[in-house]
Amino acid sequence: MRDHILLFVNGTEHQVSGTDAFLTLSDFLRLRLGKCGTKIVCSEGDCGSCSVLSGRLPQSSSQNSANQFEYRVIDSCIRFVFQLDGCHIVTVEGIGDSKNDQLHPVQQSMIDCHGSQCGFCTPGFVVAMAGLLENENSPTEDEWRRGLSGNLCRCTGYAPIVAAGLAASKVGCEKLAARFDETAMAESITSKSSDSIKLDSADGQSVFSPTCLADATEFLAAHPDAKIVAGATDVGVQFNKGRCEATRWLNLNRIAELSRVSIEENEIVAGANTTWSEIETVCEGRFDSFKKIISIFGSPQIRNVGTIGGNIINASPIADSLPFLFVCDAILELTGSDGTRQVNINDFYQDYKQFDLQPGELLTKIRIPLLPPNRKLELYKVSRRLDMDISTFTGAIWMDFDGNQIAEAGIALGAVGPVVLRLRKTEEFFRGQTFSESTMQQAGDIAVSEITPISDVRGSKDFRLQLTRNILLKFFHQSQQEALA
Repeated sequence: MRDHILLFVNGTEHQVSGTDAFLTLSDFLRLRLGKCGTKIVCSEGDCGSCSVLSGRLPQSSSQNSANQFEYRVIDSCIRFVFQLDGCHIVTVEGIGDSKNDQLHPVQQSMIDCHGSQCGFCTPGFVVAMAGLLENENSPTEDEWRRGLSGNLCRCTGYAPIVAAGLAASKVGCEKLAARFDETAMAESITSKSSDSIKLDSADGQSVFSPTCLADATEFLAAHPDAKIVAGATDVGVQFNKGRCEATRWLNLNRIAELSRVSIEENEIVAGANTTWSEIETVCEGRFDSFKKIISIFGSPQIRNVGTIGGNIINASPIADSLPFLFVCDAILELTGSDGTRQVNINDFYQDYKQFDLQPGELLTKIRIPLLPPNRKLELYKVSRRLDMDISTFTGAIWMDFDGNQIAEAGIALGAVGPVVLRLRKTEEFFRGQTFSESTMQQAGDIAVSEITPISDVRGSKDFRLQLTRNILLKFFHQSQQEALA
């Protein structure tokens, strides 16, 4: 059992314990290490001004003689220090080559292309841009725009920043592995990687970070009040806004089996800690419509740490993943000290923020069946802006066809009730019907009778009722256009 967090910042080792371990990473960098290039604006993971690069050894590092870290851009304002054991954090101060007084190509191109005005957001952009070049040799303009969707600027209109990225792509840049002694860092980290961690602070907070699932379930059984964190993209916001009063924490980040994702026979099997970036990758070519939804419901910084399990357990009726998981009949694996059981996600939610999770149980795996041949699946998200916005309405529809007849159908909608709703009556109506605009209109009448939307700041009840009708018609017309293509 270890009583400190081991992490590296710009190549320098730090052992963090006590109260400092419960700080957000941005506060630790600024207040404890004086790394004030990391800016704080929203404290919600929305603006990207606090962006840093988080490097971790790959899970197969024991077979990787280079010990090369994998770097991903993250929001440091909603990441706790106690989540970062075994990480190498690179801040804007560590991006350039300070020993030779040389700027990173991104920094130089931002100067040359006039990519900075007031400058407050600039460090976050520079870090995110360096991270993109760390993982992509020559990003296209579209890749630059997507890669910087989690960084906001109120001055430049983004055009000079994108131009700076494209200019840096032509120059090329040295990888971080060539600048930091990753072998020494890897040796230090791996020598302690099997230790569980127990931390206590002077103000009464405590956190347990186990390395195996059995220890986690045993701890949760003994401490049912513990706040569970994995990605913490939602908990971090609550903490910063004074709405999280937890004093005892269970950190699941160090349990390797919860972060594995694979294709097994005819299903995707994802550990609950699988990040959205990893889910996005594994869905390519298998669930392209879901990959598209994933790419816009969070920034790269959020997708690099936010987890599929967190999205499910957060139990929001507007969670972007849930309609898809509902119509796929995803199976949830729940593990407690008494063993493991499986529950179809359609049976998991019982009411708003209430679900079939027994005391002491953890969500550990999600099994997503792959689509049968020729099944047509479409996903829908309506929001006020395209990227990084909370949904006003979400939906998922699949259909199997026998000629021009609908053989089977699946429909689930979000933001139309206290939980995501599977529209069983509408599904039953579709069975054996001719696939036509008239059928979709009739189905719309049944669908609106199955939902109970409310009016809120994102949309009215009537708007959501109309959207329910509209997506059925849109599904039909999309299918007709594809048939003619």
